[in-house]
Amino acid sequence: MKKLTSFSYLSYGLFGLPLALVALPIYVYVPQFYAERFGLSLTLIGATLLAARIFDAFIDPLIGLWIDRSRNDHGYGRFILIALPLLALGFVALFHPPALALSVRQALAWFLCTLLLVYAGFSLAMIAHQSWGAALTQALSERSRLTATREAFGLLGVILAASLTGWLGFDWLSGIFIFTLIVSAAILLCLAPKPVNSLHPVATHSGFSAMLEPFRNRRFRWLFAVFIVSGIAAAIPATLFLFFTKDQLQLAQYAGQFLVLYFVAAACSMPLWVVLARRFGEARSWLIGMLLSAAAFIWAYGLSAGDALPFGIICVLSGLTLGADLALPPALLAAIIGQAGYSGQREGAYFGVWNWATKMNLALAAGIALPLLELLGYVPGTFNNDGTQALSVGYALLPCLLKLAAAGLLLRAPLRDV
Repeated sequence: MKKLTSFSYLSYGLFGLPLALVALPIYVYVPQFYAERFGLSLTLIGATLLAARIFDAFIDPLIGLWIDRSRNDHGYGRFILIALPLLALGFVALFHPPALALSVRQALAWFLCTLLLVYAGFSLAMIAHQSWGAALTQALSERSRLTATREAFGLLGVILAASLTGWLGFDWLSGIFIFTLIVSAAILLCLAPKPVNSLHPVATHSGFSAMLEPFRNRRFRWLFAVFIVSGIAAAIPATLFLFFTKDQLQLAQYAGQFLVLYFVAAACSMPLWVVLARRFGEARSWLIGMLLSAAAFIWAYGLSAGDALPFGIICVLSGLTLGADLALPPALLAAIIGQAGYSGQREGAYFGVWNWATKMNLALAAGIALPLLELLGYVPGTFNNDGTQALSVGYALLPCLLKLAAAGLLLRAPLRDV
């Protein structure tokens, strides 16, 4: 692959924008949307999200294997095209349920079916897009910049989703999502650079053994473990964010603005993390980001009603560290794939497992944190001391402890020379 140009980065990375327009509402707004619209309990919503995400997560390795085994015939663009209608129909149906009054059972069935539809499209599009990028380059000076460009467009999508949802509602969000999905997919398929097909394909295992193939790579096992722990640390506050701003801070009207601050700070930090990765390596830079993240976010535990300015500062500081979590782990994974001799051959298998981990992190956050808070006495919309104390511990303290545990794993991992 020739040296990538600025237009190459942009034409490839732009597709991350509509994918983020899908991701934020599903991971942040869905629990509150269905709790308030249909009166579903947190335990029921958490159990449904857990079941849907587990099912979705376990098809990701299969999608990755399918991409690896058939992409040489059609390229990654074929899988993007298949994913487009699934994404569009699933997202619109999820946030625009029938106007007729639904029973709890009917609402739950609609919730589950539309979740599975949008998850299937999202998984296929995400794995194909990530594999495409990983196969483009193995140059240290380019791989972190490529992932940072993709994630920066993703952050722009998140900012748009947070802004539009808070100010204009889901109708506008759905329309803009469909438009950006079509435009960015057209640019990706027609103008983005294409990876060169491998001239020497390697033999692969079949069946269940093929899905476990990435775990035969020692460095991948270490990276996977760090990614799991760090990802759970990030998924818990994402799941609890709206509940924390509404019931602990009593600032629900500013939730969108807080999210915008957080993700704008993350987007602004991307060039810094790319420079640090070139100077110190991706693993060391990610470690710095983890430690700074815990140091910034721990202060959320002491916040009380009306603390808008302190929470805004925390959002900015923790957002600056988010760029490391977004840009550096996929770059490390691309390097591991290349050093194992599988560049242009097994990206789908590796990113299939990678996306499985991402979704299991979110599933555990929703399926465990929400019922646990309810068990400890937290009821959305109420202000008893025991419930809000449990919410503060779950939102702030637990993620910081997990982030420090991930940093400890990364410090020991054999990743600093990849």
